[in-house]
Amino acid sequence: MTMRYMPDAGRLYGPEYARDPQAVYAELRKRHGAVAPVEIAPGIEAHLVIGYQAALDVLTNVGGVWIKNGTAWQARVPDTPEAAGPVAMLGYRPNALMSDGAEHARFRKVISDCFDLVQPHKLRQTVIEVSDSLISQFAAKGEADLVGEFAKPIPGRIFNALFGRPDSDSAGLIQALSDMMEADGETGKQGSDAFSRYIGELVQSKHAQRGDDLTSWFIDHPAALQPNELAETLVLVMAAAYEPTANLISNTISRMVSDDRYYSSLTNGALGTYDALMEALRAEPAMSNYGPYFVRQPVHFHGTWIQPAELVLVSYAAANTEPTNVPEELRSDGGAYLGFGAGPHRCPASDPAMIIAMTAIERLTSHLCDLELTVPREELSWRPGPFHRALAHLPVRFTPIRPDQPGESPWAVQPPSSSTPSAPTYQGRSGDYATSAPWSS
Repeated sequence: MTMRYMPDAGRLYGPEYARDPQAVYAELRKRHGAVAPVEIAPGIEAHLVIGYQAALDVLTNVGGVWIKNGTAWQARVPDTPEAAGPVAMLGYRPNALMSDGAEHARFRKVISDCFDLVQPHKLRQTVIEVSDSLISQFAAKGEADLVGEFAKPIPGRIFNALFGRPDSDSAGLIQALSDMMEADGETGKQGSDAFSRYIGELVQSKHAQRGDDLTSWFIDHPAALQPNELAETLVLVMAAAYEPTANLISNTISRMVSDDRYYSSLTNGALGTYDALMEALRAEPAMSNYGPYFVRQPVHFHGTWIQPAELVLVSYAAANTEPTNVPEELRSDGGAYLGFGAGPHRCPASDPAMIIAMTAIERLTSHLCDLELTVPREELSWRPGPFHRALAHLPVRFTPIRPDQPGESPWAVQPPSSSTPSAPTYQGRSGDYATSAPWSS
């Protein structure tokens, strides 16, 4: 799909972009202003919104011209191997992310209502159990790759639990998601097939027997999701949970262990985990470019004409770090940043995501208080890709700890059972402990 004005489009793929995306954004800003032409894959072009105010205008749907349904764009995308990944990420699906109006409100209410039932303190306890079980596997070695051994398994295990599956199912889920994210060809197909089987078996098991879990609540919600809508909602929740949460955890840790503002030892730095999370959400959001949008009719937007069926992506990373006269009060806390989006499509589960990330990081740094990178941060390798900001590895070293040492240790908390669901108990809006959602009684 060729756009008529794209000869100097910036590339959001390849090693140069992965190494220093901010340099690419700066060059695009200098040449084009708030909206720039880019390629997200060879031959797949888009408008990238890199200005802070322009991003807010899109996300809050100023003028009412912005829509999420990309069916017309998808019909114009060439059927090439390079297009398969972007279409999978951006193509229309019947879910809250890709819908508008009443349809979007219906899908979103299911997600927000069901996540409202999650008790924060019970979720935190589950994160502690999962984090400690992972830390105990490498704590005695004195070194670890905190991407593969910590950050990536956490959201897979947590959401497997929230979906109401036993912890023994989480390894297969994590492998399927990793194969889908990391590989093309046969490995990628195997991962996709395994993930489809997981979702199918999950839905079948919960139709047969409800539980105190997200899947059961989705099924019983008054919105009455159809089978394909239920499956797509589960896929969306897992997609929005796995990669972004893993990246948020690893990106935040990498900043904490390489910046003396956070620690000379992790127990006595001037800034804490929350500060590091806020900085990561602003400067290196886990999903750096996403928020696909389209227009209802031709629009002249911040100096650029945009036509229907042309893809528009919001660069949270570029907008957050735009060197303009954004009032300082808008930069003072995470609520002003775009790491979780803004407007009607803002992430409806940002609070659980923050609980998961903060609890996991605090658990890690409380057990291993002298973490340090084995290479300078500027030499860390980042996974290429137009949508995420994701470390490939996060190698660290630390003073080993042993199971027989006195005091609290990661071995002291029992990991979730492999035979029963490890989902926490949830709390309805009435404040009582619930054995079912309020609408199913």
